[in-house]
Amino acid sequence: MGSPMRIPAPMPPGEEMTARAGEPLPEGATVADREAVIGALRTVHDPEIPVNIYDLGLIYDLGIHTDGSVRIEMSLTAPACPVAGEIPYWVANAVADVEGIGEVEVNLIWDPPWDMERMSGDAKLALGID
Repeated sequence: MGSPMRIPAPMPPGEEMTARAGEPLPEGATVADREAVIGALRTVHDPEIPVNIYDLGLIYDLGIHTDGSVRIEMSLTAPACPVAGEIPYWVANAVADVEGIGEVEVNLIWDPPWDMERMSGDAKLALGID
């Protein structure tokens, strides 16, 4: 049986945090490509917005290393987001579930602040934004 899911405590608005998931890959394992990781990121949604976090532009940096570890810097649409303390864990777990990915670190940052210009064209279309 797997370990119980950790439920993070609520965090103060605007506070940075780090979420981790996964385990090191065995030596010589094939590392997943960037598109597989982006596909996993597209499965995570802000519950208040019907667009995935990748197309919303919440992923500021995505580093996939030769050992299969991944480091992500992300933000949220607003510091007072009610699930701010949970979304980084959702992201870490989604990416760690990708075949060929080992340890995942997700850093929630607030600088620079997110704005709508970061959204993809598809996200803007889905939300009715010109």
